[in-house]
Amino acid sequence: MSGITHFFSRIKPFNLIGFALISLWLKTAFLSIVGFNLHLESFLDLLLILFNPIGSLMIVVGFSFYFSREVKPSAVMLAMGFATGLLYGDLLYFRFYSDFVTVPILFQFNNVGGIGPSTFELMSAWDFLLVADLLLVGWLVKKKWIYPPKVSKRWKFSYMGLSTVLLLVTVGLGLLKSPYLFTESYDREQLVKSIGPFNYHLYDIAMEATVPFTKILANKSDTEASVNYTQSRKGTDSDLFGVADGKNVVLISMESTQNFVINQKINGEEITPFLNTFIKDSFYFSQIYDQTAQGKTSDSEFMIDTGLYPLASGSAFVRTTDNRYKSMPHILKKKEDYYAAVFHGNDRTFWNRELMYDTLGYDRYFSKRDFDVTEENSVNYGLKDIPFFEQSISYLEKLPQPFYTRLIMLTNHFPFLLEEEDQLIPEASTSEDVVNRYVTTVRYQDEAIKKFFDRVKESGMYEDTVFVLYGDHYGISEKYEKGVFELLGQEDHPLNHVNLQQVPLIIHVPGEEGRLIETLGGEIDIRQTILHLLGIHTSDNLSFGHNLFSRQKDHPVIFRDGDFVTEEYVFIDNVCYDKRSQSSVSDTLCEPYKQTVRKELDMSDDIIYGDLLRFVE
Repeated sequence: MSGITHFFSRIKPFNLIGFALISLWLKTAFLSIVGFNLHLESFLDLLLILFNPIGSLMIVVGFSFYFSREVKPSAVMLAMGFATGLLYGDLLYFRFYSDFVTVPILFQFNNVGGIGPSTFELMSAWDFLLVADLLLVGWLVKKKWIYPPKVSKRWKFSYMGLSTVLLLVTVGLGLLKSPYLFTESYDREQLVKSIGPFNYHLYDIAMEATVPFTKILANKSDTEASVNYTQSRKGTDSDLFGVADGKNVVLISMESTQNFVINQKINGEEITPFLNTFIKDSFYFSQIYDQTAQGKTSDSEFMIDTGLYPLASGSAFVRTTDNRYKSMPHILKKKEDYYAAVFHGNDRTFWNRELMYDTLGYDRYFSKRDFDVTEENSVNYGLKDIPFFEQSISYLEKLPQPFYTRLIMLTNHFPFLLEEEDQLIPEASTSEDVVNRYVTTVRYQDEAIKKFFDRVKESGMYEDTVFVLYGDHYGISEKYEKGVFELLGQEDHPLNHVNLQQVPLIIHVPGEEGRLIETLGGEIDIRQTILHLLGIHTSDNLSFGHNLFSRQKDHPVIFRDGDFVTEEYVFIDNVCYDKRSQSSVSDTLCEPYKQTVRKELDMSDDIIYGDLLRFVE
């Protein structure tokens, strides 16, 4: 013990800065590689991850003496606490969303779960190690082995100059590695890998500060490129054009439902027995991908109603309620005066739905206040699915016809909690408890849908209604995918991860023979497909989606982070894969599709941020 005391007594006070920088640097590099699972494509990627935090960390820690003549230990600890808190916030968010926190998300905190069961599920006992260096500094200060030294002006300016130079070098190296780094800023993983988590947050703040000016400076000519691009894609009508003309439309948003559960069994029991039967008499699209971003369920609604891609940062439902849109309710009202309504057993303000539904042209929003919600019939985020459907039917029967409605389910939501009396199938037995519980909530959801259809048939609405059932986004994040791979008997491979992003899409038109349709597509294509069945030509309705009955095979399915899937290739984590060989191939094979991806995402963003549809007649 005396040896340790002698060692610390010889440390000069100024070394507190060095200790803080080294501990934060090691922590950041470790989390980048292990916690954020940043993919290392080359040795340069590793060098970037190791180098890029240094300049920004020096600036953050430097606040402990920028405005004084000595290093204040309390200020150093505050700087360390700030940096650690930012890293830990990113880590918790990344564990479920495989993404990084953005400024808009901070203003939508309750919409991504807030502090609750979902958050605690993501925490680990190992997380305590993130504050070990803070506790050590506190102990050293208390023992008076670290003293506040004076700092000369010359040293202070040298320190500030060096940190600034390192920051600029970091940006330069990032651009050297990825020339489209800032043009493709929606690829946040690439940003964090290239410039580091702290610099990423500074960039994110700067970009958000410029957003209001986009709308102010926009004019009518800005819309021409988008209108010409979307109208130039000549779609062909299929034999199903207009088969549902004049019928009611009921969309069922199946919370967190991934396609792998369809026709899947656990110990001989089907996870989705009703849907497995239902798809035989329906149009079942088996290769539809989740294209949502940080807005999750609200993003899926946005794509279906507007035909635009979701925002890369935050949710359009929260950020752009004052925009002009040409939504599904607007189109259907113009054609045949459809009545539009939404049913959801949660608060009206969740995802800002109360305001956004009005913008999108809905006539009525049946929310939590319209339902009998008790502690017994609710779980997790709101009303359980079975009582939700039971109570919704009485409202649905009274709507003016034809109607366009969406019913948003809730029970199958992370962390997938369900009382024992509602569990209709035993939990799975994988190494991931989240996956094991997911099976039970999906089975409950399937039963709720079965009961809903029983009631719809009793009401007499069935024959006059088109039913569209779709998974709104993934339920099992990358953190827990190991359990799904065990369940499916698959290996952990990037292409298998991409396949797990598929969500079921089932369109049921009473009287029409069922078909399995293996066309590649995404949620953004649902709008055009519904309009096709209703006999509405889509050339005048600006949309980046395609009719799935005649979708062009050479067009990529585009994800919000810039990744994509085609018939032959998959581009993920900045690596191009051949689907047949499942091996990485030359990036030049994916480059033509990447140009389409950049164009469509940029155009969609321009339309939303600039509110360009206000200029379209």
